[in-house]
Amino acid sequence: MQIRTGSLTERLFSHTVMLFTVVVSTFPILWIVVSSFKTNKAILGDPFALPTSISFKAYADVFTQYNFLVYFKNSLIIATSATLIAVFIYALAGYIFGKFDFFGKNVLFVLCTITLLVPGYARAQPIFTIVMKLNLYDTKAGLVLVYASFGMALALFILRVTFMSIPKDLDEAAIIDGAGFWRTFWNVNLPLAKSGLATSGILLFLANWNEYFYALVLTTSEANRTLPVALGFFNEAFSYNYTYMFAALTMIIIPGIVIYLLVQEQVQQSVASSGVKG
Repeated sequence: MQIRTGSLTERLFSHTVMLFTVVVSTFPILWIVVSSFKTNKAILGDPFALPTSISFKAYADVFTQYNFLVYFKNSLIIATSATLIAVFIYALAGYIFGKFDFFGKNVLFVLCTITLLVPGYARAQPIFTIVMKLNLYDTKAGLVLVYASFGMALALFILRVTFMSIPKDLDEAAIIDGAGFWRTFWNVNLPLAKSGLATSGILLFLANWNEYFYALVLTTSEANRTLPVALGFFNEAFSYNYTYMFAALTMIIIPGIVIYLLVQEQVQQSVASSGVKG
């Protein structure tokens, strides 16, 4: 039995590239987590050595001494609320763009998705003005409103393709049974669009969770400060205490990783579906 040299070389090359990608992607995260259990002296002395003992003192001090729990709660409330609102609105828009034909549909879709080409900082002035006019400056509601408007282009791309992949025969059958627009959308299409909803939801949530610029511009008080903004203040508070800094970074990174792991199957299905249908 002969083994094709070309095929073996291709497999070896592809596995090498994948292994390199995994190492490059995960090593910084693992290094931060491991370093959070080391003393400051150990980090400066040998940055890549494993900790000699496991201590959660840095985590406990970050929570108790620096109002970390308040910032964590703020980020969780704001990111989750904005994501849920955005996913519902963009799911409805994606359903209409994917299932209905109407005059100016393509032009309207382009106008909605062209925002992907507009830099986020370019919208700072009008967004700041609107928030001030609505008396929502330095409020969680203001950040929720702003964050809910982000990610529209990417979410519409994903959800439009997702709803297009659902057979229209199901809609016709529901209409024959007497279902109206909302019932067809909510009971028939939405349950079948779980992969697209999960993908757009996780991307929107991670963007909201990690957003720094608008959280800094639109808030001033600690009561409404989010984790990314608080991390900037941690840099000053911790100075050269890298153990505390890495502990804070770990607690900021972990929620996004956990959420992705919970919905990774739906995300992969959505990416595969987009590749086939798109």
